[in-house]
Amino acid sequence: MFCPRCSSKQSDEVKFCTMCGANLHAVRQVVDTQEPAEKFDWSDTWVADIFLSGQAQKRRKEEMERRLGITPEIKRYREIKAGVIVSSLGIALSIFLYVLMQGIVANVSPDEAEILSRIWIAGVIPFFLGLALIVNGAVVSKRLVEIANRASQKGPNHPDEDAKPPALRSADTSEFIDSPFSVTEQTTRHLSGSERK
Repeated sequence: MFCPRCSSKQSDEVKFCTMCGANLHAVRQVVDTQEPAEKFDWSDTWVADIFLSGQAQKRRKEEMERRLGITPEIKRYREIKAGVIVSSLGIALSIFLYVLMQGIVANVSPDEAEILSRIWIAGVIPFFLGLALIVNGAVVSKRLVEIANRASQKGPNHPDEDAKPPALRSADTSEFIDSPFSVTEQTTRHLSGSERK
């Protein structure tokens, strides 16, 4: 064995290094109890993400969001916030283009001036896009948040409100319980129309 401190060769029976006095017994214990290295798992790489199905990717994304604490409510607020930012950007772009083009229009021909005076309309596109994000966050995402809240309150194994839990009776009862199903239910229906030979 080599001493980790001074790199001198020591016999396996020695508990302390004869050169520097390092505790070789403790070093041997650490080396012996060291856990084997973890095997490489391809499922934890980006390569595995490429081959996942759409549903598996969605589950993985939801799991990552859950670990990061991103709830549907947070996503909804972010969507509304993005909508406000994009709408404001659209308004600002429209104003900027209008003012800029008014300065340019004075120095060009009337045909070009007519086209340039309407370029400010390009700012309407981000405005309506932001407006759509706000409406989606306020209306559609709100419904998704309510559904997620109901699902989280029920828990993963909670039955639906409409489904009745199965009633279990004690084993020593002599009560006869009617069942909605029968072994012989509708098994002889095909005989009613048959003729005897």
